[in-house]
Formats: sequence, structure tokens, C-alpha cells
Amino acid sequence: MSNPVICIGASLVDELFHATEAMLMATTNEATVTKTVGGVSRNIAHQLAVLGVPVELISVFGDDSDGDWLQQVSHDAGVSTKASIIKPGLSGKYTGMLNVDGSMFSAFLTNSAVGLLTPEHLEKHQELLQTASYILADANISTAAAQWLLQFSKTSNIPFVIEPVSVPPAKKFRNENLDGLFLITPNEDELPVLCSEKAFFTQQQINELLARGVQNIWLHNGKHGSALYNKEKTITLHAPNIAVVDCTGAGDGSLAGFILGMHLGYTELECLKLAHTLSAEILQVNGAIATHLSQEKLLQLVAKYFPQ
Repeated sequence: MSNPVICIGASLVDELFHATEAMLMATTNEATVTKTVGGVSRNIAHQLAVLGVPVELISVFGDDSDGDWLQQVSHDAGVSTKASIIKPGLSGKYTGMLNVDGSMFSAFLTNSAVGLLTPEHLEKHQELLQTASYILADANISTAAAQWLLQFSKTSNIPFVIEPVSVPPAKKFRNENLDGLFLITPNEDELPVLCSEKAFFTQQQINELLARGVQNIWLHNGKHGSALYNKEKTITLHAPNIAVVDCTGAGDGSLAGFILGMHLGYTELECLKLAHTLSAEILQVNGAIATHLSQEKLLQLVAKYFPQ
């Protein structure tokens, strides 16, 4: 078996309210509701496992029925959680409010408890981390934990990836040392808060992150596609034109697709195509995981969205 991808960060219950009509402020809105497993790092681990990539998840679960459910679903998908923490109390929950078109109106995050993933906890599991092919963390973890992982990455030569998640957790990294970070994956809202106020334009922000030692910046621009920047080149790719059902987990899925491509030894452009294909499939289903796809099926679908 090849070395696992180790994902570190949140495991959450996703409770999603889908508006049936245009959202109105300060009043009642009619909606339908779905409950699925979630959490950025857990989603990525789950999706990679479904696609046949060996995965370890280091996360935090409550000792309630939701925590049992999150662990069971993860285990059933093939995700190992042996280095995770079981905490007393409620499991974390992501409550999303979605517009009629499936886009996000607003969301709440409660009880994620990822602050328990301390440098001390990670140090206890160095032997496991040494086996990784890639280490990925979502920005819900503390900056202290991220700095520990970055230093571990540099001494072990294991690539480290940070997924910013959203604007509030991304802000924590504005003044952090990112030298040697293999990849960071902001969207157009998260990129500015990772940078100083002097960097006003997108290219200035990219240049600043490169100057801070980030090796690759993958900028997500929603329906306009994405661009991968490094000191040697820039690669851009359009997004497929699809009817969106639910936007939840699309970014997580795209990163899972990109990591799958790296796991398979693909070129950067091939990784982007695989990422956009998986994201497109997730956008067309409810929930954050494309459980209907095998690795073989996903690889075949690339030609559908990106014909030669």
C-alpha cells in the first residue's frame, strides 16, 4: 500500500437549510433541510478514501451520538481515525443556509473544538505523520499547530497543504511564517486576508505569498475556474458549466481531486482538470461527498468536462 494522505482538522455534522424562495432578511424563510457528514478535513479524507487513496484523519469528535455517527461513516468509507481525539460533550456542527440556486447565504460553525489538536498532540503522533505522502490541514486548526506541521514538513520533506476554509480562519495566517509551505488554496475572498494591506491587487497578493516562501498558490474563482501560481509559471483552467444543486463541499472536493492527481503522478494541469471534474460532480448532488464515484469513473469523466 502507498503512503497515506494525512488530513488534520474539523469533523462536523452538516445541517443545510435550502431556501425554497428568495431569502428575506429578519423574517421567516421557507426551507427544506438535509443532514450529512461534514468538516473540511473530514470531507477531503472521506472523498479520497472513496477514490481509493489511503487516508488517516486526525480530528476531534464529541462523545455524543453525532460523534459516533461521524466516526462510523468515516470508518465505513475507509478513513482511519486512530490518532483523533474524543472529547466530552457535543460534536461540532456546520449549519448552512443556502439560496434557491444552491449558493451560500450564510453559515454557522459551533463546537468544532479543533483547538484540541495542539502541537503536543501532533508530536505524540510523529511516527504516524512520518508515513505520510502529503499532510493537509484546514485553517480551523490553531496557528501553533500549523507552525508545528510546517516545521515537521520541512525536516521530513513531506509536502504540507493548508486549506483556508473561509475568511475568519484564513485571517489568522496573515502574519504567520509560511516559508516552505507546499500549497495554499484560497478563493478570491480568502486571498486578500492572507496578505498585507499593501497588496491590493490579485497579482500583488500572489507575489507576496510567493515572496513569503509559499511554493504554490491555487486560487479558486468559483464559476470562473481557478489558477495555479508558482515562481515558474501560472496555469489557468475554466470551470465546467453545470446546474448547481448544492455548493457545500465543492472546494473540499476540488482539493481532494487535486491531491488524487498528485497521488497518481499527474501533471499540474491534469491535476486541475481532475479537481474541477470532481468539484462539478459534487455541485450536482446534495452533500459534500461524491459517493457515486469510483476512481475509475472519475478519471473517465474528465473527458466529459474537458474534451480534447
